[in-house]
Amino acid sequence: MQVNAMDDNRVVIFDTTLRDGEQAPGCSMTLNEKLRVASALRDLRVDVIEAGFPAASPGDFKAVRTIARTIEGPTICGLARCNPQDIKRVWDAVKDAASPRIHVFVATSRIHREHKLQMAKAEILKSAVESVAYARSFCDNIEFSPEDASRTELEYLAEVVEAVIEAGATTVNIPDTVGYAVPGEFAEVFEYLIANVPGIENIRLSAHCHDDLGMAVANSLAAVRAGARQVECTINGIGERAGNCSLEEIVMAIKTREEFFGVTTGVDTTRLYPTSRIVANVTGMHTPRNKAIVGENAFAHEAGIHQHGMLRHRATYEIMQPEAVGLSRSNLVLGKHSGRHAFRDRVEQLGFHLDDIELNRCFEKFKRLADRKKHMYDRDIEAIIMNVDVGKAGPWVIDELQITAGTGTLAAAALSLSHQDGRRTRKAAKGDGPVAAAFGALEAATGIELELKNFEVRGVTTGDDAQGEVTVTVEYNQQSFRGHAVSTDIVESAAIAYLEVINRILRRRDTDDQRPRRAIAFGQP
Repeated sequence: MQVNAMDDNRVVIFDTTLRDGEQAPGCSMTLNEKLRVASALRDLRVDVIEAGFPAASPGDFKAVRTIARTIEGPTICGLARCNPQDIKRVWDAVKDAASPRIHVFVATSRIHREHKLQMAKAEILKSAVESVAYARSFCDNIEFSPEDASRTELEYLAEVVEAVIEAGATTVNIPDTVGYAVPGEFAEVFEYLIANVPGIENIRLSAHCHDDLGMAVANSLAAVRAGARQVECTINGIGERAGNCSLEEIVMAIKTREEFFGVTTGVDTTRLYPTSRIVANVTGMHTPRNKAIVGENAFAHEAGIHQHGMLRHRATYEIMQPEAVGLSRSNLVLGKHSGRHAFRDRVEQLGFHLDDIELNRCFEKFKRLADRKKHMYDRDIEAIIMNVDVGKAGPWVIDELQITAGTGTLAAAALSLSHQDGRRTRKAAKGDGPVAAAFGALEAATGIELELKNFEVRGVTTGDDAQGEVTVTVEYNQQSFRGHAVSTDIVESAAIAYLEVINRILRRRDTDDQRPRRAIAFGQP
C-alpha cells in the first residue's frame, strides 16, 4: 500500500453534521442548537467542523460566523460552490476562526456534467482551478471536492486533482456523493490518484461517503487503507437520503482495529455517546436501538450463552467496553432526596458538562420529576439535560393544559399560552383523541396550521412511571420540521413538542433565514 507522504498515521476527522447532516429532512437547527452541537464536537476533539454553507441563507452565514468566533480548537470550515460570491461569503464567515478553511466543490462526473451543469470538461477544470486560486488568496487552508468523484472517469479525475493541487489546494476530497461505490472499487480510485497525480504527496487526501447502499463506513475505511488521511463524517451518520459515514463507527473501527489499519484519530471516544445523544435530541432523529456503538442494544446481551460468556470474560462477546464510548454500566441512580452535589457528579459521570446556570435548571427539573417518579435512571437524567429548555424558548409557552376524554366521545383540550411580549390567550378544541385535541387548540391559539406527517412515542426508561419521549414531524410551507419533548404525561409531551415546532416557525419568520437550502445548492459532496 502506497500512502500519502504527508501522512503521519493520524486520520483527520472532518465532521459535517452541521452542514451535510443538517440537510436531512426535518433536521434544520437554530443558531443556539448549532452552537450546542459545535461545542459538543469541540469537546469530542474532532479536527475540523464544517459549520455550514454560508451562501445558502443569511441564517447559515450567521451560524458559521458565530461558530468561527466562539468555538476554539477545531478548524472551522465553510462550503462554497466554485464561484467568487460563494467563496468570499465563506471567507467572511470563517475569517475570525483561529484556524479557518474554505471548502470549494464542483461536479465532475459525466452525468453531472451533461445533465446538471451542462458544462464541458475544460470548463469545469477552468472553474475549479480559478476557484481554488481565488480561495487561496484569502486563506492557506483550502479543500477541493470533485463532486460525484466515484462516478468520474479516472483519467479526468486525475487531471482535475493535479490542476487544483497546482492552484493551491491543501486537501483534496474524493466524494462518493450518491453512495454508489463499493469498498474495493473506491480504494482503487485513491490508489490510482496516488500513482498518477504529481504533487499528491504534498496534500491530504480525504473521503466523503454517503450510505445509500449501506457502505459509507466500509468505503471510508477502504479509502483509509488506500492512503486517505481525512474522513468526512457525521454524528449518528445523519445526512441527505440514507445519510453519511457515521463518525462514531469510523472512529471506533480505527481504534478497535488499530493494528490492522495502522492509524489513529485524535477523538476523545468517551464523548461519543453524549455527543450522539445531543445530536439526536437537537435534530429529533432518534438513534436506532441496534445502531452500532451508540445504540441502546450495542452493549446488551440477552442470549443465555452470551451472558454466561460475559460473566466469565467480557471479551468473549464484547470487543469494546461501553465506558470507552462514554456509556455507563450503572443504571438506577439518585432519588428525590439526592442533593445538588450528587446530581452534578452523576451528570459529569454521564459525560455532560453544564455551567452553573444550566446545572441549576436541570437540578430543579430533576427534583420536580423525582417527586412524580419512584425510580430515577441515567436515561431520565439525560432526558432532563436534553430537554431542560424545550418548550421555554418561545415566543409561546404553555401555562396550562386541560384534557377531557372518554370512551364514545370526542376529546377536548383547553389551554392557556403566554407570549414573550406579554400577551396571553386561551383556546379550546376537540379531536378524535386527546393529542389531536391538544394540537387543534395550539393551532387555534397561535394561528399556525401544520400538516402532521409522523408521530412517535417511546419510553425513556422502563416502568409504569417512565417518561415518554414524543417526536412530531410536520410540514409547513413545503418544509419539514421536527419537534420533541419528554414528560411522564404523554399528552403534555406531545403538546410541548408540537409547540416547539410552531415556535421554531415563528422565530424563523423573524429572521431572513427563509429560503429553502436546497433551492440554491445545486448538489453538494
